[in-house]
Amino acid sequence: MIHDVSFTVPGDSGAPLRVPAWRLDSGLPGPRAHLQAGVHGDEIAGMLVLHKLLPRLAEAAARGLLRGSVTLVPQANPLGIAQFRQGRILGRVHEPSSRNFNRGFPGSAAQERPLGNLAVWQKGLAELAAQADIVLDLHTDDEALPYLYLHQCFWPAGEDLATALGAEVAILWEGDSDGAFEEVVIAPWLAEGRFEGRLVSTVELRGQGDVSDALAERDADGLYDFLRARGLIADPVQLPEWRGRAVPIGQMETVFAPTSGVLVFERELGDFVQAGERFARVIATPGDPASERALVAPQAGLMLTRYRDRLVPQGAIVAKFTGSEPSSTWAGGALDP
Repeated sequence: MIHDVSFTVPGDSGAPLRVPAWRLDSGLPGPRAHLQAGVHGDEIAGMLVLHKLLPRLAEAAARGLLRGSVTLVPQANPLGIAQFRQGRILGRVHEPSSRNFNRGFPGSAAQERPLGNLAVWQKGLAELAAQADIVLDLHTDDEALPYLYLHQCFWPAGEDLATALGAEVAILWEGDSDGAFEEVVIAPWLAEGRFEGRLVSTVELRGQGDVSDALAERDADGLYDFLRARGLIADPVQLPEWRGRAVPIGQMETVFAPTSGVLVFERELGDFVQAGERFARVIATPGDPASERALVAPQAGLMLTRYRDRLVPQGAIVAKFTGSEPSSTWAGGALDP
């Protein structure tokens, strides 16, 4: 049976906004899962994935295959969705507070003071996920291969998720950041020291423009198989061996734009670039050949992400690479601001 577990938050204008959410509960012993998408309101791919996954889970429940429970929040952030400005959704940062929507969740040290409706919204999401054993937070990067963030305590157990979703890379983190949803979910588990049967991951479903029926169906299939493998759906599946690469977050390289200008990539996502090899350039003043600045890989690695727009501001993240040695750019915390 599907239960409506939606909640409302006051919008920035004061009018209530609904966060639609559904829970399927078998009433039988089994894993408890929570899947959400769109915490950043301009990251759309996961919304379509969960839209396609929900009827499949409802069908499994109707056939008596569901074990435990699963909660789906396909469009988690009405505050971000409402920030539609000049033809684009500006859904990453809450405009009134200038807070990244995926930072400072309740229970984290980063939430130093109440932030009005943002805090109400974050508390509502955290409460929906609080009793879950498996928590997946679906995001997208600018342009990217599919990849995951996982706390190191879930590795290599989390290979099943990487395999099911065809993730190219798993970025393994530890320690504190600044209160991202994933970090707050895992905090009580770390205190207990019990991880068996549990998993939390930030799932990056490629780039912001990668929204299509074909990709969403592929990802919904992957999530369904993952839930089968974890025993939430009583239809066992044998997942193949994962062929990607796991990289400690401290070995990820982030390349920033040294100047603003026209951004030209000379290598593609998924290319393996050698240390010192040129992969892009920025033309600060079109018409002036001397204004071109070459960008090179700090160490050998796979180009995992890259900046979506082709006019880049100074200091923006141009690309992220995997590495095999300590990063020249990472000093702690999340890779993205």
